[in-house]
Amino acid sequence: MDKKQILNDLKKHYNCNKDVDFAEFLGISPQTLTNWGSRGTFNYEIIYTKCVGISGDWLLGGDVPMFRSKTKYDNQDPEVLILNSSIEKHHDRQLIPIYNIEAAAGLVSLFNNPNGFIPIDYISLPSLGKVDGGLYAFGDSMYPLIKSGDIVVFRRLIDMFDSIFYGEMYLISYDLEGEEYIVIKYIQKSDKPDHIKLVSQNQHHSPKDIPIRKVNALALIKASVRFNTIRPNN
Repeated sequence: MDKKQILNDLKKHYNCNKDVDFAEFLGISPQTLTNWGSRGTFNYEIIYTKCVGISGDWLLGGDVPMFRSKTKYDNQDPEVLILNSSIEKHHDRQLIPIYNIEAAAGLVSLFNNPNGFIPIDYISLPSLGKVDGGLYAFGDSMYPLIKSGDIVVFRRLIDMFDSIFYGEMYLISYDLEGEEYIVIKYIQKSDKPDHIKLVSQNQHHSPKDIPIRKVNALALIKASVRFNTIRPNN
């Protein structure tokens, strides 16, 4: 299904007989909507945010029902932990893409070409500063603060080493002997020149000093999300 047909189906679903009404519903100008139709495209984030309940896979042209089916998270209570306290302008109702780090073939590939990878899901967290995405945590180095399977939401650092806040938690990609390692750690100052110290929350994991030149990609962890199952009352 092409995007023009998707827009037409959405107009019918929301009983918008005129383009101006549909544009007002989406919070865009009529000219923007006209441009979308003529180009056969649209802003995925705007549509997904405004059209609550619509399947993201359907918006991407997948051969699936228009409406989202019930997921394993519908009966769960999300526990959101804000991990970074720096003050930023909040972006209400921000749609955050969740990526499969294995499918992205590493953090460097994902950061270099984020538009080249289709997110596996989206979440929305209110009143959170600008972020670039999220992924499922792995390993137990940050347990119990973060456990494997939690979602960690990150903000990529462009000027990696000029932007580090020592003591904060980061998503880090570094290279040792030609192999990329991706970890979630606190970054602290190292006693070794031109090194940084990677520190775990889990006391069973020892700190590790790595050369700064070996770091390929760096992102500040802004929040984590854990889903806790809600058991109905009998």
